[in-house]
Amino acid sequence: MSTHERLAAALADHYRIERELGAGGMATVYLAHDLKHERDVAIKVLHPDLGAALGADRFLAEIKTTAKLQHPHILPLLDSGNADGLLWYAMPYVEGETLRGRLERETQLPIADAVRLAREIADALQAAHARGVVHRDIKPENILRQGGAGTTHALVADFGIALAVQSAAGARMTQTGLSLGTPQYMSPEQATGEKVIDARSDIYALGAVTYEKLVGEPPFTGPSTQAIVARLLSTPPPSLTATRNTIPPHVEAAVLTALAKLPADRQASVGEFAAQLAGAVPMAFTHATETRLNTGTDAGVHDDPRRTVRTLRRTRAMLGATTALALAALAAVAWLTTRPTPATPVRIFTLALPDSTQLSSLTTTRRVALSRDGRQVFFNVSSTTRSGSALFVRELADTILRRIPGTEGGTGPVLCPDGKWLYFNFQARTWRVPPQGGQPTLVADSATVTDCNDAGDLLVTRTGRLVLWRAGQPPRDVAAPDSARGESGLAGGTFLPGGTHVVFSVIREGQTVASSTLATAPLSGGAATLLSVTGVRPKWSQGHLLFVRDGNLVAAPFDPKARTLRGEPAPVASDVDTRRGDSDYDVSDEGTLVYANGAIDARYRLIRVDRWGREELLDREPAAYSWP
Repeated sequence: MSTHERLAAALADHYRIERELGAGGMATVYLAHDLKHERDVAIKVLHPDLGAALGADRFLAEIKTTAKLQHPHILPLLDSGNADGLLWYAMPYVEGETLRGRLERETQLPIADAVRLAREIADALQAAHARGVVHRDIKPENILRQGGAGTTHALVADFGIALAVQSAAGARMTQTGLSLGTPQYMSPEQATGEKVIDARSDIYALGAVTYEKLVGEPPFTGPSTQAIVARLLSTPPPSLTATRNTIPPHVEAAVLTALAKLPADRQASVGEFAAQLAGAVPMAFTHATETRLNTGTDAGVHDDPRRTVRTLRRTRAMLGATTALALAALAAVAWLTTRPTPATPVRIFTLALPDSTQLSSLTTTRRVALSRDGRQVFFNVSSTTRSGSALFVRELADTILRRIPGTEGGTGPVLCPDGKWLYFNFQARTWRVPPQGGQPTLVADSATVTDCNDAGDLLVTRTGRLVLWRAGQPPRDVAAPDSARGESGLAGGTFLPGGTHVVFSVIREGQTVASSTLATAPLSGGAATLLSVTGVRPKWSQGHLLFVRDGNLVAAPFDPKARTLRGEPAPVASDVDTRRGDSDYDVSDEGTLVYANGAIDARYRLIRVDRWGREELLDREPAAYSWP
């Protein structure tokens, strides 16, 4: 006898089973008619193998807790029981489609609809969490839409059923071959089988559902459950705005915070998630994504969190070992503002490069750069393969590293704000190519490019002087070292907003670049003004002057018109690489930060190549090998 027939016979006195509505991982759903109350209901029947593993008494005892939930956005539990060994429960039958049905038709929802539905689901979850009930299986299939056109609202189904199954089953759950939760929406702690799952797991699942409503697919997909789980445990979710640039920054920030790997890095409650989606919670330095380039000795995040902004939440997703490109998020400048505002949650990511591709240590120029929108990171590497070193680019929304043709041997990438040209240094000359690559064009001899502004002007250093390179005009000095003050050279210049001044580092006689002093000078030429603060690689960002001092990236409030510091520098990130006195970092307009961290010398792998070009990776530990 089939399950349908067994159920119909066992419940004939109370329900008339009409037809099967669908089947899932744990249960089959039937449309039934409640004979006593003359209404249609949906009856879910647990799969027989699962029911046998649970035991009827235990399951029915656990499900009583969920039957007490009453909320406008929760589909209530009407009845439950054991029918001929089949464990079942009844819910109101809702004629509206599920969220899955709508997504299959539309792929992406209007942003306002997606946010409204997410807030209604969050409201339901908040009520359940207050009663100690965690859903554990939030997904589009469990979100129903009730009401007519223009008046639909969300109903969350199967509330607490997964919890009842887990509580009743205990260790026997593994005997059924079934898992609780759906991989695409499963939190990392749920995927790894943590014994204690709390409300923050529902926040993650709701974040994943909201992500899919906005982008058109879950944050992590794959050909198998194992592949999906591997990705959700190891890789950061792709940026939403990389796919749909109309998504407001506060919506993206709320969703990506909910998708943090560590529960402690998500919103404190699902209500906070809903408030952030609505923009009710201010988010300074919104969509902050710090991107960190790891040179090999430290693949983690800050060793001492006391040295970073204390109000920041952080998540780490380690994607490999060896010398690596590491991506992370730091919203420190928001903490430095004079008006206290809630800090933006921070995302920290780590991405390993292949063994044959390592950040180059054979250069005195910086090795990393960001596009203005923070979606692309450029960097130069040394390679142990015959293809040699070059500049590479990685989309932050992807995991693929792409070599940029025409940049072989290049260092010191600088991308102009308009994104048209990528400048780099090769053989003491400045060259440029389109960001996608091409035939390089010589720009300047004996010069190292340090910055580019909106007008396309270049700031370069040449024999210790700071030079302005403007199209159609001969290059001219902006600032030169003052021997009367014991200055030996200038370095690390950058344009200030307004287009009239620059800020740079002044190196004194007998001192290293690391101990240089910051100074400003007008682009029209004239005497430099010392700022009386030690630092290298200055850069303007969101009302602050960022620079590196003693291996720490710091930020100080700065008035670009008066060209004066308005406060003491505060730490942004520690352990920033300061090879040979220079430093590797860049920051985009919207708050993405990229930097190389940790190592004085990068680690390399040795490879042996025979005369026919066949390569063999030697079984030796990575070390600071050079000039083989």
